[in-house]
Amino acid sequence: MNAKIQMETSKKENGYTLIEVLIALTIFSVGMLAIAGMQTSAIRMNSTAGKLTDLSTWGMDKIEELSALSYDDPLLDSAGNPHQEILGNYTISWTIIDDNPVTNTKNITVTVTGQGKRAEFCILKPDV
Repeated sequence: MNAKIQMETSKKENGYTLIEVLIALTIFSVGMLAIAGMQTSAIRMNSTAGKLTDLSTWGMDKIEELSALSYDDPLLDSAGNPHQEILGNYTISWTIIDDNPVTNTKNITVTVTGQGKRAEFCILKPDV
């Protein structure tokens, strides 16, 4: 009698049922779908960050280039507004406003556009 009870107990605890396996697979599938969604979002945001880095790099390069010029350089002449360069997929334009906000200064605004993004940088150049 004791052997029969022991045999029935071990039979019930042997392995997983089909329902338990299906529930585990469903939970696993939902988790994998969430991870796939996060991966897609991460790739998209990484691409956007790369574009913004390119815009910032081109803009700061142009700001540094214009800052290094003399105050009377033709590239800093407000009569030629807006100045523009096209570099690959990017358009760099800059406008010069004389004596704003203070006399003997040039307000330089550089705008970089490309790949659906836009960045703007401003600097004041004094007449020294």
